Amino acid sequence: MHISARTDYAVRAMLVIADAHPRLVKAAEIATAQQIPVKFLTTILVDLRRGGLVSSLRGSNGGYGLARPPERISVGDILRVADGALTTVGGRTDHPAVTRGLREMWRSLDTAITDVVDSVMLAHLVAPPSE
Repeated sequence: MHISARTDYAVRAMLVIADAHPRLVKAAEIATAQQIPVKFLTTILVDLRRGGLVSSLRGSNGGYGLARPPERISVGDILRVADGALTTVGGRTDHPAVTRGLREMWRSLDTAITDVVDSVMLAHLVAPPSE
């Protein structure tokens, strides 16, 4: 599985927004906190909004917030919005007998990745406040 810079930035941006929840966070604040180029971040935030993961409010008191609680947004949700399918299993369908089990192994890998990223919620990744 390849994690693109875009996907990494999307997850990191969501963590900043989740950490501030329910307060709204400005794009510039996210960009500074995670060292993400603002223009690139803006396109990612538009996709996250269109994907139903964040909401936005314009104006001096505006910013970005979670569209639903952090307990209900999985890493898998973010990955799919940022990059589409989690994995791509390619290859020929006319496998010779010696590679018969290969396709099943790739399917198992796809299932394992999906299970992991869909079971980890933003709430699990946001560090509790230190006392």
